[in-house]
Amino acid sequence: MTVPTETDALEKIICRLCGSADLASFVDLGATPPCELFLTEEALEAPEPTFPLHPRVCRSCLLVQLPPLIDPDETFTEYAYFSSFSTSWVEHARRFVTAATARAGLGPDSLVVEAASNDGYLLQHVVADGMRAVGVEPSANVGAAAREKGVPTLTAFLSPETGAAVRSEHGPAALVVANNVYAHIPDVVGFTQGLRAMVADDGWVSIEVQHLLTLMRHRQFDTIYHEHFQYYTLGTAQKALRSGGLELVDVELLPTHGGSIRCWARPTELGADTQRSGAGPGLTSASQAVADVLAEEAAAGLETVEGHAGFAGEVSRIRNDLVRFLIEAADAGRTVAGYGAPGKGNTLLNYCGIRPDLLAYTVDRNPYKHGRYTPGTRIPIHPPERIDADRPDYVLVLPWNLREEITAQLAHVADWGGKLVYPIPSLQVVEPGSGKVVDP
Repeated sequence: MTVPTETDALEKIICRLCGSADLASFVDLGATPPCELFLTEEALEAPEPTFPLHPRVCRSCLLVQLPPLIDPDETFTEYAYFSSFSTSWVEHARRFVTAATARAGLGPDSLVVEAASNDGYLLQHVVADGMRAVGVEPSANVGAAAREKGVPTLTAFLSPETGAAVRSEHGPAALVVANNVYAHIPDVVGFTQGLRAMVADDGWVSIEVQHLLTLMRHRQFDTIYHEHFQYYTLGTAQKALRSGGLELVDVELLPTHGGSIRCWARPTELGADTQRSGAGPGLTSASQAVADVLAEEAAAGLETVEGHAGFAGEVSRIRNDLVRFLIEAADAGRTVAGYGAPGKGNTLLNYCGIRPDLLAYTVDRNPYKHGRYTPGTRIPIHPPERIDADRPDYVLVLPWNLREEITAQLAHVADWGGKLVYPIPSLQVVEPGSGKVVDP
């Protein structure tokens, strides 16, 4: 019997953006279950499928990507993530709507469409401002929550056909938004064509996606999971946009999700009778901000495959530090509970091999997750009040990207001398409330 080699496996993987078969390993995180498939108690006795979590970088176009090992239908049809449970994220969306209204010159007759609109966390602000809004959301359960808020929502995955149907029914959109979804779709080209189908010839497209440069600099390996099919630099995002008829004209650097880019794009070609409107860069002239970020990526080496090397070693060090801390805490008789049950947390827990013997439980504000268990590691999830009742010595914060918000939320942990633990970008023990870094 011939055993397949790593080279054999790589040859079977085709870049979803440029079609090249020449890919190199980026980081190998082992095999894990899909990060949002939280287990019921009944499921604990059943087999649990796992899939390799091993992103590659394309030697041709440099897109970092995971093979499409899971079907989005299996993950997003019934989804555990509701955006509105993060207060800071809802406020982020409100500020965006205000700024986008000015940039795109939106008014009462304007249509704003969001792809992957979740529970209406963003479009509710559009509706409140008296504009027309339509959400395109594949998850039936969170789409229903959006409609309860008065946000018209279509239950569907975005494709060129879906985009054309939305345009036919509602007219062209002055603004199309795609926040934290551009990494979640295996058909990059088709999704981008769907965005182009919905936007007016003189309209705007805004995409927020995590920035690979920041991911690498701050060792954010836990944001790699099967739902994230690709990981963008601004350069690869520019190539992806062009694949669907959109041109990158501006970019903003954001602190969200540990460091994101907001790409502003416009249709590459206008209709014959359409005049461009709105402030800001034109269809073919990119802003100075675009040039600056591209130059920063080049300086970091991300215009070469070799510049992506070295990340795996940094990831190993984070795992070793966290596991060592938890073992030493257990040996000293200290109690540790988790806070949050985000998808990123499940990548961290599985890669580090952390199970209930080292982390007794975690808590989450989302009632959907209460009484369930984390995939793979099978750590029970309780309501936040459980921490107040048990008063653990340490609280391991899994959604580290909300550090400021959560450190304030958990200020009362200091009442019993408890401390917060943040594992990324390096292990830090901090005082609740103040966020001051202290010794364990």
